[in-house]
Amino acid sequence: MSKNNFNLLKALLKLPATVFSFKEVLLLSKGTDPVLLKSQLHYYVKTGQLYSVRRGLYAKNDQYNRFEVATKIYIPSYISFETVLSRSGIIFQYYNQIFVATYTSKTVICDEQTYTFKTIKDTVLTENKGIITEGGYSIASTERAFLDILYLHQDYQFDNLKPLDWDRVYELVLLYDNKRMAKKVNNYYKKVNECL
Repeated sequence: MSKNNFNLLKALLKLPATVFSFKEVLLLSKGTDPVLLKSQLHYYVKTGQLYSVRRGLYAKNDQYNRFEVATKIYIPSYISFETVLSRSGIIFQYYNQIFVATYTSKTVICDEQTYTFKTIKDTVLTENKGIITEGGYSIASTERAFLDILYLHQDYQFDNLKPLDWDRVYELVLLYDNKRMAKKVNNYYKKVNECL
């Protein structure tokens, strides 16, 4: 491969992200012909210099961040639902799959990891309030994930609502413009306060 190709690989390996899409590589390559670029990426994968996660997604190696993959399969998207709530102690059930909010509902298995995508309405999906961007991916705050679950499930069983910042919940529930959800939030808040 030419010196120019080596520089592209070097630039990819210097990126802080562990996963990158073909579109991101195309932007980084500054006008390289897409057909030639696909050929270069195929060569890097074949020679073990890059790892192919799935069609159009590449990683520096097989130790990539699965949360990065989750938010690059469909764009826009962010990690939410049970993935966030189990990490925050709101639910105690462990889920091996990664749950993601996006514009479509689908399950994708990629490199032995299950990604479950759930549909959230566009006005909520594209709103950044309650979304944290870290390490090359976006993830919902605990309060936003709690509300995302309420948006999709009327009678979800939560194990522990004490970690929630209720002021933040009441601020974020307005994004959903949903009276049923607001009423549900009030009911959960009352239950938590009765237990104190």
